[in-house]
Amino acid sequence: MTRSEAAVTVIRAAGAVLWRHGAGGALEIAVVHRPKYNDWSLPKGKLDPGETSMVAAAREVTEETGLHCRLGRFLGHVTYPITGHRKLKRVDYWAAWVCDGKFEPNSEVDVLRWVPVDRVMDALSYPMDRQIVRTFLRLPADTATLIVVRHAKAGRRGQFAGPDDERPLDKAGRGQAAALVAPLSTFGPARVFSAPPLRCVQTVEPLAAEIGSGIELEPLLSETGYALHAEQALDRARELVSGTEVRVLCSQGKVIPFLLQSWAEIDGLALPPARNRKGSFWVLSVHEGRLVAADHVDRLLRVE
Repeated sequence: MTRSEAAVTVIRAAGAVLWRHGAGGALEIAVVHRPKYNDWSLPKGKLDPGETSMVAAAREVTEETGLHCRLGRFLGHVTYPITGHRKLKRVDYWAAWVCDGKFEPNSEVDVLRWVPVDRVMDALSYPMDRQIVRTFLRLPADTATLIVVRHAKAGRRGQFAGPDDERPLDKAGRGQAAALVAPLSTFGPARVFSAPPLRCVQTVEPLAAEIGSGIELEPLLSETGYALHAEQALDRARELVSGTEVRVLCSQGKVIPFLLQSWAEIDGLALPPARNRKGSFWVLSVHEGRLVAADHVDRLLRVE
């Protein structure tokens, strides 16, 4: 948050660059008309109390367009003053692929247009929306997503009498695991993987139950496995990327930063700063086998 943001009330909102392949495979972006403002914009809206930007973005897409989507990479945010008020609005944007649904005119949006990318800038009313679309178009739309989660809180290692791999989540950690379900679900995960330690498995158990998936164990992606076979562990992580389904992997603090740094260096990507705290996660976007974007969401479930 900037100094100007800190001096006034900030209204949090979220939206999406909603995209699909139209006739002949051409890339198209959804632009909506809001009769209240008589403008053409990207779908967006305010966060509900306690909501994350990911959940709000997906919800607003459905409420305004009737379409269901799967989020992809983070596209940044815009901040602007609200006329007549000492308030700013911050809108976080995500790429979002249309899964299904049908548009029906409603009280907020009366028209939805699918606009080819070579005409979308002229179709939008606001420069800030054009800025977000430019960010979206800098990378390919068709990216595979792998989400890497650091396990939730499990108390202090020295206070657990049993083997460390059997150390369970504590109360705070179970809360974190439950809180991860909604934001992770917005990416449309289909399969769940985990390092073998119990605290890793328990972190993704609520998500696996929500989507009806088992949890597949990955010994190479535990601290022990990574320490002994770092190159093989990276190869295995890359193998988990699938072009047909989104996957979630839970691992540990002595694996994730080093694994991702190695991966990013190989593919020529600069990672954003991240504290990799317990209960945080990375959204990795891969195109044709190359890591092209990595977005970190911290334990407060905000993009860092």
